[in-house]
Amino acid sequence: QVHLVESGGGSVQAGGSLRLSCAASADTYSSNCMAWFRQAPGKEREGVAAFYISGGSTYYADSVKGRFTISQGNEKTVYLQMNSLKPEVTAMYYCAARPWCDGGWYDTTGFRYWGQGTQVTVSS
Repeated sequence: QVHLVESGGGSVQAGGSLRLSCAASADTYSSNCMAWFRQAPGKEREGVAAFYISGGSTYYADSVKGRFTISQGNEKTVYLQMNSLKPEVTAMYYCAARPWCDGGWYDTTGFRYWGQGTQVTVSS
């Protein structure tokens, strides 16, 4: 069982930055791949970025490449640094975990463990 806790959301103006954190509880194997998803009102949940702790590989949605960076803090914490924020990224951001990352990392059905979410609001 993996328990995920997100933090770092908030409200910022366009062009600003936020850093989200996701801390995982024990069971390191099940959280070897940690990812961020987001869901805006009326839209499907979509993958933002993923970090494969075994090897340090990173994965990004095309829409965030160059502006968002996913990284690992300690063994059980992953960060999502979000820069040059735009109003269209306003959403609830969720951390998710599973044992491995691959090319299908953005598929929500592949993730068993989810956090409660943290709201990100970007105003124009």
